[in-house]
Amino acid sequence: MEKHTCRGEEEKRNLSRRLKLIEGQVKGIEKMIQNDAYCPEVLIQISAVISALNSVNKILLSSHIKNCVVNDVQHGSQEALDELVTVLHRLMK
Repeated sequence: MEKHTCRGEEEKRNLSRRLKLIEGQVKGIEKMIQNDAYCPEVLIQISAVISALNSVNKILLSSHIKNCVVNDVQHGSQEALDELVTVLHRLMK
């Protein structure tokens, strides 16, 4: 069974906006590479993309804990907690 998360329209817009900005940053980095930009400048831009992706991760993780995990625990299931631990291990590697 494939799992889904129902997100509110505001959350979808927020995440989508952030991801589109990140997409623009990545395209900018690609252009920097094509234009032989100085390595430290490219590295700083890559760091900014990583930071922006981490922000998206934090939003999704917070939402997942507050909604999916809490809901499962309230209904007597530990599956979401086990899954959360696995996800946290993967995020922290």
